[in-house]
Amino acid sequence: MPTELKKTGDFLLKSKRHDRPFIADACYNPSQSKKPCLLFVHGFKGFKDWGFWNLIAETFASQGFVFVKLNLSHNGTTPEHPLDFVNLEAFGNNTFSIELDDIGFLIDEIENGNLPIPQVEVDTENIHLIGHSRGGGLALLKGAEDERIRSVTAWAPIHDLKERWPREVLEQWEKDGVYYVQNKRTQQEMPLKYSLVEDVFNNEYRLNIPEAVKRMDKHMMIIHGMEDATLYYKHSIPLAASNSLVQLELIEGANHSFGGAHPYTGDVLPVHMQKAVDYTIHFLRS
Repeated sequence: MPTELKKTGDFLLKSKRHDRPFIADACYNPSQSKKPCLLFVHGFKGFKDWGFWNLIAETFASQGFVFVKLNLSHNGTTPEHPLDFVNLEAFGNNTFSIELDDIGFLIDEIENGNLPIPQVEVDTENIHLIGHSRGGGLALLKGAEDERIRSVTAWAPIHDLKERWPREVLEQWEKDGVYYVQNKRTQQEMPLKYSLVEDVFNNEYRLNIPEAVKRMDKHMMIIHGMEDATLYYKHSIPLAASNSLVQLELIEGANHSFGGAHPYTGDVLPVHMQKAVDYTIHFLRS
C-alpha cells in the first residue's frame, strides 16, 4: 500500500439552492480499493482548515478512510479567502437549514462520483458524518433526515438549538433584526440576522436535535470533553440516553476543542483529540 497520502486541494461546489459557491477538499491513501467516506462538518465561527483539522484528515486517511471536509457556504469565508471571515454579509444571512442543504449537496456530489478522486478509491454507499460543536449538531440532524448516511459521530455537539438563546436576548434580537457575536480570535463583531431564529422555529421537525437523535435508526457516537466551557458535557448524557444506538464517550480533562487552537503548529494531535479520534475509528470499524 502506498505510504504517501493524496490530497485533492480545494474544489468548488455550486449548489442550485443558493448562489454562493463554497469549497471542500479530500484526503485519502490511494490503494485502488473502495474506502468508507467520512464527511467532516466544522462548527460555528469555524472553517475546514482551522487548527488541526488537516492533521486529523491525514490521520483518518492513513487508517483507510477517505476524509472530506467542507467550508459551509455561509460561514463567512470565500473560496478565495478560505481562512478569513471576509464576507460577514453571508455570515449574517446564514441559517441551519442552509447548512444542512450544503451538507446534502456535498453528499450528492460524493454519491454521483463528482469528487476529484478516482471512483475506485471511494465507496459512495458507505458515507459517514463527523461534526464538531455546531457541526456535531448539524451532523445529528442530517443523519436523521438522509438515509444515505451510515453513521454519525458528534464531537462536543450542540444539544438543542432552541435553548441557545435566553428570552431577553431573543426579544432584543427580534427588535433590532440583528445580533452581534464577537470572534475573540479575530476581534470581529459578526452579525447574525433574526432569520436564523425564525428558521429554527419555522422548521421545528427538521431542526430539533433531541427529537432527531431519538428517531434516528442508525449508529451514533457522541464524544464530549468534561472540561468543556463552551458546551456543557452533561447535556450530551440525556441526548445519548434517548436512543440505544448512541454510544457516549466522556473524556476527562478535555476542553471544547480537545486541546486544539488556531493556528496549530504541532505535527501530532493533542492527547485528548487523539483519544477522540481513536474512539471514532474504533466506532467506525465496529
